[in-house]
Amino acid sequence: MSAERSARIAALNDRFRAACGLPVAPPVPGRYLMTSGVAALSVRFQLAALERVRSFDVFDEDNDPYGEHDFGVVELDGVRDKLFWKIDYFADATMTYGAEDPSDAEASYRVLTVLLANEY
Repeated sequence: MSAERSARIAALNDRFRAACGLPVAPPVPGRYLMTSGVAALSVRFQLAALERVRSFDVFDEDNDPYGEHDFGVVELDGVRDKLFWKIDYFADATMTYGAEDPSDAEASYRVLTVLLANEY
């Protein structure tokens, strides 16, 4: 994958992630999900988790080897496990097939999932 393509994907992912949990339509087609483990925690925790996901900017070779900004790990007080977030790419909102080109916002549908590390 070219560095230019990875940079386009990263920019789309950053724009998409920046709206996670906010009462606005995603700026890039997609949806936001949380696992049952995260949903079982307090609303206060969920809001704090979404804020951490939105503001995450610690990308490195370990968590972002392809430079797409599609995965991150955050820690929050009161939870034993780390919290992961992951962006997957689908062809459309049916989420039946993977996207052929996630660097094209019109030809891809993003799903950002927030989960506890032990749910990965």
